[in-house]
Formats: sequence, C-alpha cells, structure tokens
Amino acid sequence: MISTHKFLSFEVCCSASEPGYKAVKMRNYGEDAKLTSRRSAFGLVLVMSAFGLAIAKANGAALPPEQKPRLCDDVCEKELENVPMVTTESGLQYKDIEIGKGPSPPVGFQVAANYVAMVQSGQIFDSSLEKGQPYIFRIGSGQVIKGLDEGILSMKVGGKRRLYIPGSLAFPKGLNSAPGRPRVAPNSPVIFDVSLEYVPGLETDE
Repeated sequence: MISTHKFLSFEVCCSASEPGYKAVKMRNYGEDAKLTSRRSAFGLVLVMSAFGLAIAKANGAALPPEQKPRLCDDVCEKELENVPMVTTESGLQYKDIEIGKGPSPPVGFQVAANYVAMVQSGQIFDSSLEKGQPYIFRIGSGQVIKGLDEGILSMKVGGKRRLYIPGSLAFPKGLNSAPGRPRVAPNSPVIFDVSLEYVPGLETDE
C-alpha cells in the first residue's frame, strides 16, 4: 500500500511494505512555486511600471509649459494692453512695443530681424531667438509672408512691434511646424513679435 502526503513545498510517498524505508519518493514543489512566483513578480513589475508612467505623464501635464525666450515679457504684456492698435488697409494690425531710433528699411534691402511667431493661443510655432541669431531676408521681395513684409517696412531700426496678421496675409496653405509645436492651419491668423536689429549697408542715425 502506497500513501501520498502533500506538504507546502514537496510531496512524500511512503511505502507500507518497506518499514525501514519511509521516503520512497520526494518531488520538490519549490521549483513550481519559484516559477509561479517569478511570473507573478514579473507581472507586478510590468503593472507598477505602467502605473508609474501614468503618474509621470499626469504630473507632466500639470507642470507649467517650458519657458521659452520672448521679445515681450510679462511687464511688456501688461503695458501693451494700453498701446493703441493700428490697422492698415490690408487688414494687418500692430502695436509698437518700442519705437526704434534708426532708419526704416527701403524696399529691396536686406534686414536682420528677430521674431517670435505664435498661433492665436500664444503658443510659439517658430522663433529666431531659439536659433540664437536674427533672420536675414530681403524686405518687400516676397521672401517672407506678406504680413511680416508689410509690418517691418514701416519700422525703424531698434524698434519692436507686435503684428496681428490675418490669415490672408499669413499662411494660405498652412504650415507644418517642428515636432512639439502647434501646426498653423490654412488661412488662420498668426501673431509675430518682431524686433528690427539692423539693415546691412544702411547706417544708423546717431
């Protein structure tokens, strides 16, 4: 007669026909337990990792947006509320942040300007400040959008201006921005803060 007894980690088989020999067979259940334990632990790690990522993502969403360099800081924004809006015949609108003391650029001249380009919500989709150097282009020759051309033409060197550019003078076909930046929809209004740094070949009045 063979009797079988199960314990927590092993099974002992005893033979009644052999009095002096009790443990005939011992099967270790520890390996099965270890395997199950490892699988459970691995599953727990995956669950905790996913939970941790979810928490990190939620916390990240609650953090303030990264501070990017701007031409108009908080003090400037407050002062700009009291600056009168100028509207041109084309529909372009602007407010002067600071009026320059240098000359205005003649059509066809190259100009060096810094800019911060934003969608209407204020999110930046492009900026020369982040590139670390002003953008140089030939004014009035169609190298930039119409609203930027027109807005800079009446500025003076050293001046800063906020341009409210209607969709018809901005990006008729829209603009795909860099990853992480807002896309500009076709014919949507945009806002440009610009500073006219200098006009190569044109002396500044002292």
